[in-house]
Amino acid sequence: MASPRLPAAIRAPFEARTWRALGYVLIGLPLSVCWFALSVALVSAGAGLLITFLGVPILAGALAMCRGFGAVERARARALLDLDVRAPEPVRGKTGGAFSWMGAMLKSGASWRHLLYALLHMPWAIVGFTVSVALWAWGWMLFTYPLWQWVFPAYVGQDGLQLYGDGTHNFYLDSPFETGVTSAIGLLFVLLGPWVLRGIVAVDRFLVAGLLGPSRLASRVTELESDRGVVVDTAAADLRRIERDLHDGPQARLASLAMDLGLAKEKLSEDPQAAAAMVDEAHGEVKVALQELRDLARGIHPAVLTDRGLDAALSSVASRCAVPVSVDVDLPARPVAAIEGIAYFAVSELLQNVSRHARARRAWVDVWRSGDRLMIQVRDDGVGGAETAAGRSLAGLTERVGAVDGVVAVDSPAGGPTTVTVELPWRA
Repeated sequence: MASPRLPAAIRAPFEARTWRALGYVLIGLPLSVCWFALSVALVSAGAGLLITFLGVPILAGALAMCRGFGAVERARARALLDLDVRAPEPVRGKTGGAFSWMGAMLKSGASWRHLLYALLHMPWAIVGFTVSVALWAWGWMLFTYPLWQWVFPAYVGQDGLQLYGDGTHNFYLDSPFETGVTSAIGLLFVLLGPWVLRGIVAVDRFLVAGLLGPSRLASRVTELESDRGVVVDTAAADLRRIERDLHDGPQARLASLAMDLGLAKEKLSEDPQAAAAMVDEAHGEVKVALQELRDLARGIHPAVLTDRGLDAALSSVASRCAVPVSVDVDLPARPVAAIEGIAYFAVSELLQNVSRHARARRAWVDVWRSGDRLMIQVRDDGVGGAETAAGRSLAGLTERVGAVDGVVAVDSPAGGPTTVTVELPWRA
């Protein structure tokens, strides 16, 4: 039987995460001094020469250099702090010439944020380096004091580590009790050091993420572009699915029906009874084709959803599920049609998964509004194991919900039960 894991406070000084953070702080001081000195020198020179033409290229070059420093800092944070910060958009001039590039560099907010990082990080790097090294060195030195106390009487000519001395009175840590207290204080420092170190690098993480990455506006534009691509791909996939379903289902059935009616027309005068049987069979085919068309239309956007809203539409979906489903919809008003349609699609997809994969005996659907969010929760008592990873049954649902700033949370341990919560923006 495996032994229980050590408490976090005891593990912390020996974890790789702690040593990587210490390495980050130790390397950070010389680098930040270099960044600060070069940035201040070049920016000061460029600002002082702005009255001449030489100031503009020097200042633009200084900002470009700061962006290079930022690339080094992002790589260092990625390697030692597991912090992955995307690089900001590259600077491009409108015409592609040198003057256009310099103008774009001076107008780039990301470049000035990199300069601000170079200026702010050095004083913080000094604080972090001093506190970390002092706490780390004194902690391990005092903790291991019983192991090297013999050095003092053997080589220094005193009984132990001197705690106090004024020329007349001297106090040495030489008794077993004093040695044990010293080691205990050192152990306290050793155990406290990793948490202080993590607090220090938390500030570094904040500076790197806040000043060396893309702005919130740029990140939002990138996210919206990605969401737009997902919406376009989803719409194209839906059109292909509809075309395929029409071709394989109603279209093929109607083509066969047209042939049967043609044969019945030819036999009408020769063999009325056979023609009547063929017409009766064709009538059955028409009913099946109509049902397939209704099912296809219901999968796109059912009329009951447009006419009566989510409560009636979800009750209709629940009635077709393979297991009994309880539906509870508590909404003060109807959201916009786009959000309503995605909510209907989400519940339909989740109940299909319940029917096909969950092996459940019962399911529950709850829909309500919480602040500015439309909340949907589908639960079942099945075997669990649902995932949203790429290629899984819920991946398409996650993409469609994410395209409108929604979130899908899945709690489905092996053995069940499964709870899937969908959050959508409320747009009335």
